[in-house]
Amino acid sequence: SSPVKLFSAGGSQPLPLTLPHLIVEIGESVRGEDVYIVQSGCGEINDNLMELLIMINACKIASASRVTAVIPCFPYARQDKKDKGFFDIPVDNLYAEPAVLKWIRENISEWRNCTIVSPDAGGAKRVTSIADRLNVDFALIHKERKKANEVDRMVLVGDVKDRVAILVDDMADTCGTICHAADKLLSAGATRVYAILTHGIFSGPAISRINNACFEAVVVTNTIPQEDKMKHCSKIQVIDISMILAEAIRRTHNGESVSYLFSHVPL
Repeated sequence: SSPVKLFSAGGSQPLPLTLPHLIVEIGESVRGEDVYIVQSGCGEINDNLMELLIMINACKIASASRVTAVIPCFPYARQDKKDKGFFDIPVDNLYAEPAVLKWIRENISEWRNCTIVSPDAGGAKRVTSIADRLNVDFALIHKERKKANEVDRMVLVGDVKDRVAILVDDMADTCGTICHAADKLLSAGATRVYAILTHGIFSGPAISRINNACFEAVVVTNTIPQEDKMKHCSKIQVIDISMILAEAIRRTHNGESVSYLFSHVPL
C-alpha cells in the first residue's frame, strides 16, 4: 500500500488584514501517499473548515493517492442530523461510547449502583445502550422549551433515588439543560450527579453555570481543546480519544474494518 502521512490543520498563519485569507503550504511531498488531515470543527468554525478544504485541494493537486479528513467534532452537525445519502464519498462515524464506559468503570466506584440519564428524549437510544452494557438502569428527562437554549419545564421518567446519576449527552453548549437536569436529579433523590459529554462546546455562561451546579464532575472528550476552560473550572475532566482516531486511521489505511472501534477502546 502507499505510504501514509498525517497532517494537523490549524497551524496556518493568516495574511495581514489587507489580505485576510489563509495560506496553506504542504511542507513535504505527498505524491502517491495516503494523506490524513486532522481538523476539529471548533473555534473559528468557518475559518477552520475553509482551511481544511484548502489543504485537501493542495494535497490533491500535489498528487496524493488519497486524502481523508479526520474531523473529531463535525461542524454544523446540529443543523443537519442526517449524513447517509448526503455524501457521495465514504463516511465513517466514530463513537465515544467505549471510552465513556471505560471511564465510568475506572472512575466511579459505585458505578454498579448508578442510573444512566438522558437529559432529553432524543438521547434515549444512547443511554439505553450504555446502561445495557453496564447492566444498570436508565432514565430520561422530558423537557419543554420556550425557545432555543431555554428550557421551561423538566419531567424525570425513571428512578434515581439513592443512586448515582450519570447524565450522558452528545454535546453541551451553554449548559443550561444539564445544570437544570442535575438539580432535578438531586431533588429526585440522587446521591451524586455526573455529566459525560462527547463534545464540550461551553459557550457563554457555561463555565459559570457548571461552577455553580451540583456536579461531582463534568467529563468531556478532547474533540474540542479544553485547556483554557479547565483553568476556570476544576469540575471539568477530559477523556483522551486520540487512540480511537489513531486506530481508525490505521484501519482505514490498511483496509480493515472500523466497526471494531464501536465496542472496543484501543490501548
